[in-house]
Amino acid sequence: MEVTTLESSFNKYPHVFSPINVGTMTLKNRIQFSPMICCLETPSGEVTSEYIEWIAQQARTGASLITIGGTSIDHDTGDDFEGEIDVTTDKNVIGLKRMADEAHYRGAKLSIELVHAGRGAMPRLLKDGVAIAPSVFPATGGPEGVGNTHIREMTYADIEHIINRYAEIAERLARCEFDAIMLHAAHGNLIAQFMSPRFNHRTDWYGGSFENRMRFPLQIMKEIRRRVGHRINIDMRISGEELIPGGLTTEDMIEFVKLAQEYVDSVHVSVGMIIESDYFYYSMPPYYHPHCHNVKYAEAFKKCPDIHIPVTTVGSITTIAEAEEILAAGKADMVAMARPLMAEPNLLKNAYAGRPETSRPCLRCFECAPNVMQHLHCAVNPVSGRETQYRVIQKADERKKAVVIGGGVSGMMAVQTLLKRGHEVTLFEKEDTLGKKLYEISCLSFKGDMRRYWDWDVKTTMNSGAKIVLGTEATPELVMAENPDVIFIATGSSLIVPPIEGIEKARHILDVDNKRVDVGHKVVVCGGGLSGTECALQLAMEGHDVTVVDMLPVDAFAKDASPSPRTMLMALLKKYNVRLIGESKVLRFTDKGVEIEDRNWNRTLLEADTAVNALGMKSDSDVVAKFAGLIPEVYVVGDAAQVNNIRHANQSAFIYAVEC
Repeated sequence: MEVTTLESSFNKYPHVFSPINVGTMTLKNRIQFSPMICCLETPSGEVTSEYIEWIAQQARTGASLITIGGTSIDHDTGDDFEGEIDVTTDKNVIGLKRMADEAHYRGAKLSIELVHAGRGAMPRLLKDGVAIAPSVFPATGGPEGVGNTHIREMTYADIEHIINRYAEIAERLARCEFDAIMLHAAHGNLIAQFMSPRFNHRTDWYGGSFENRMRFPLQIMKEIRRRVGHRINIDMRISGEELIPGGLTTEDMIEFVKLAQEYVDSVHVSVGMIIESDYFYYSMPPYYHPHCHNVKYAEAFKKCPDIHIPVTTVGSITTIAEAEEILAAGKADMVAMARPLMAEPNLLKNAYAGRPETSRPCLRCFECAPNVMQHLHCAVNPVSGRETQYRVIQKADERKKAVVIGGGVSGMMAVQTLLKRGHEVTLFEKEDTLGKKLYEISCLSFKGDMRRYWDWDVKTTMNSGAKIVLGTEATPELVMAENPDVIFIATGSSLIVPPIEGIEKARHILDVDNKRVDVGHKVVVCGGGLSGTECALQLAMEGHDVTVVDMLPVDAFAKDASPSPRTMLMALLKKYNVRLIGESKVLRFTDKGVEIEDRNWNRTLLEADTAVNALGMKSDSDVVAKFAGLIPEVYVVGDAAQVNNIRHANQSAFIYAVEC
C-alpha cells in the first residue's frame, strides 16, 4: 500500500503521521489505540461518565483509531470477564453514541472489539455454567481463570444464533455511529477455535478440511456485510501464529485472509492465545520479550502479494520511532499500541513536535491490567483511569511549603505533583543521585524499559523547579529549618536480614544484580519473590547453576507479579533449568551452601558457591518515626508506608500530593 508521507521541518516521523484510507474511513495517522479492557462500566454493563471520559482521553492522544477492548456478543454463553459493556441490547445506545461523539469531536474514529470466548468463557458468568465451542476441548486456563472445562459442542442452531448475534450488534453499533467493529478472531476465542485444527475436531460442514474450518468466520463476515453494507468498517484481529503445537500457522492464516478480505477492510495481526496458560504471554507481551517481537508475523501478511487490505501490527511497540521504522520498512500499514499511550498520553504529540525524549516510558509491566476485577490503571501514570478526577490538576487554594524526604519513585512523584498544584517544594536525598534503588533494580538485561523510566523520572524531577538537595540525609532539624507546611516521608525500604545463623555469608541481592560481588557457578537464591526469581533468571541466563528456595509453595513464587509477566517468568525459569524449592525454611548459611528444612522437617544441604539474600524488604519504621510528628500535615508514601511495587509507590504519592 502506497504511503504518502507528510514532510516538515519538525516532524521526524513522516510515515507515522501520514493519513491512510481503510475501507470507508480516512485515518489521520497510522497509530491505533489497540483494544484495552478498562472495566469502567457498571457491573451490569452500562456506559458510565468515566468510560466516556476514557474514550475522550484516548482521542486526545492523537491516535487516529480507538478500539474498545473485548466486548461479548452473547452473555449467556460467551463472557470471559466481568464488567463488559453490554452491546447486546438497545439499553446502552445513548451512551454508545456519546462515546462515538467524544472520539469524533477530537478527530478520531471509534471501533469496538467483538468477541465470543467459546471454550474460554468463565463458568461463573454463564447462564448455566456451560461454555459452547466447536468441539469439546477443555481449556487449561489463562489469566484470572479464563477458560472452561464444562463445554458443549455447538449445534447448527447455536452456530446460526451466534452468526446472527454478531450481525445484530454490528447493526446497532452502526446506528450509534461507530466507525468500525473488530472481529476478535485471535487468541483462541470462538472464531479462532473453529479455524484451528488443534481445537476443531468436527466432522461436519464446520470441521475437518481448511474450507470447512473457515466456514463459520466467513459466514459471520458475510452476514454482517449483508445487513450493514459499508455503513461500518470490519476489522479482523487474528493470531498470525497460534504458537501451540497443532494450532494455526502463519501459512494457514494467510490463506484465510485471502478469503476474508472480500468482506473485511483490514486485518490486525497479533499472536498466541490467551486461554492456554502456557501461551498467553505472547498475546500479552511483558518486558521479558524484546520490543516489536510480533512484527515479523504482520510482515508476512503485508508482503503477501495476494493480500490487498491494510495490515496492522501490535505487541511491545513502545515508541513512535519504533512505529516509524516498521512503517518505513513496509512491514505493516498501521501500528497499534495501548500501554505506551496510557503511560504517556502525549506520546504522539511529543514525537510530532520533535521532543520524544520528554515522553514518560512504559514499563511493559502489565500493572495496567493485573486482573479484570478492577478498573485500569498504570504503574507510571496515576491519572490513567481517573481522568474525570485528575486529568487537569487544579492549583491549590493555598500555596504551601512542602518538604519531601527521599528521592526515590514515590518522592519524585510527590515533587512533580506538588509543583503542579503550585506548591513550593524542597527534596532531601541522602544519595548523590535521585532514584538510586530504581536504578539498581533496573540493571538486569530484561529491565531496559525500567532503566529508561528511571532516566526520564530523574531528569523530569531535576528540571521541575523544585529545590533538590542531594548527598544530604534529612534530619528533623534540617526539615524544620525549611519551615514546612507539609512533609512527605518517602524514605523507601531496606533488605530484611533475619536472625539466621551465618546470614552474613549471603550476598545482598542488589549487590549480585549489579555485579558488585563475585558470584560462583552454583548459586542458591533465598527468596521466591519477584526480585529473587528475576535474579535467578538473570544468573541462569549467564550460565550459572541456580536454585531458588522459599517457604511459599512453588506455585506462589513471584506471586506479586501481574499474570502475563509471571507466567512468562516461570516459563523462562524452566527453560534455563532453574531449580525451584518451595515450602522449605532456610536454617543456616555455611561455607558449603544453604541448609534448609521442608514441611516434614527433613533437612537438606543445598551446595552452593554463593548464597543470595532475597528474603524481602521492609519499611524503615524508625526513620519514619523521626519525622512523623513534626507538624500536623505529614504523609508517609511508597515503600515507607507499605512495601510494594512501582505502581503503589507512584499512586500513593500522587493521591496525597494531588489533594494536598
